[in-house]
This record gives sequence, C-alpha cells and structure tokens, in this order.
Amino acid sequence: MRRVVLAVTGASGMPYAVSLARELSRAPGVELHLILSDAARLVLSLESAVSAAELSGMAHTVYRQNELDAGPASGSWRHAGMVVCPCSMASLAAIATGLGSNLIHRAADVCLKERRPLILVPRETPYNRTHLKNMLAAHEAGAEILAAAPGFYHKPATIDDLVHFVVARILDRLGISHDLMHGWKEDTP
Repeated sequence: MRRVVLAVTGASGMPYAVSLARELSRAPGVELHLILSDAARLVLSLESAVSAAELSGMAHTVYRQNELDAGPASGSWRHAGMVVCPCSMASLAAIATGLGSNLIHRAADVCLKERRPLILVPRETPYNRTHLKNMLAAHEAGAEILAAAPGFYHKPATIDDLVHFVVARILDRLGISHDLMHGWKEDTP
C-alpha cells in the first residue's frame, strides 16, 4: 500500500479537497491519511454538501490538527507524498518558514526534510507580495506549488469539470492513475 497524506486547511476550495479525497480513496493500492484542520471543518460546512464525517469516511485514518504525535509528524513514518489542498496562505507561510504550530505544518516540514513529495494547492487570488515570496520559499525548500487554476482546453461544461482538471493534475504529480480527464491531445484518460 502507498500511503498518501491529504491535509485540508480552512482556505476556500473544498470541492477540490472532496474530489481529491474521493479519487485517492478509490485508487488501487493507495491508503489515504487525512488531516483536517478545525477551520477546514467550518469551511467544508459552508462550501460543500459533504460533511466532515463523510469526508473522513473516505480515509483510512483521520487526524486532527493538534495530534502532533500522529504518524505523519515523524520522518520514520513512511509515505508516498503529501498534498495540502486547499492550502491557506497562513499554512503556506508556516510551511515556507518552518514555523508550524500544528500537524499539517509539521507533516509538511517532515516531507521537506525527508525529500518526499509535497504539493501545496493555494486557492487564494489575487496574490500579494508576501504570498508570492512564501510560495517561492516553499518551492525552494522542495515543495511543489500547484495553484487551483483550472484549464479550459478540455471544454469544461460543469463545475465538476473544472474541479476535476485540478485534481487530475494533482494525481498526475503523485503518479496515481485516474480517469478524470484526458491529457493534452490524448484520446482517452
């Protein structure tokens, strides 16, 4: 089994987190470990018909933000990568500067120190100078910044099509196969 950590912060963009969790929970050979911040639980209730309990039900294991003794907080707990989706600017800043105060920040820091894949999915717009500096700092530390910016060449007809574009890109970066959408000039997913 490949463990994948999905951390959900309180940024807007819960449809991305729900769709990604759903796909990871269905992916053969993937064991989803979910970290839900307190703010994520609130924003999820505002932006989605999916409850925190339903989202948690998609995961093998669920952690709260204050569980600093959880597996993802240690470099000896092996996994295949971590995604922070959506990634709030506060979490991005904590990750970029190494000043984390919760399990999401610590688990991301572990990814950086262990050179494991770390994908940050900011949904904020527009970016201010501090956001951009923090994104660059996180990138220079080893994180990948994958903005929640859907493409349009696949001719999206629904909001789900837009969400699936971003989720497909995340799965591609993790090396997890999916059938959400075709690649550029591919006939089949």
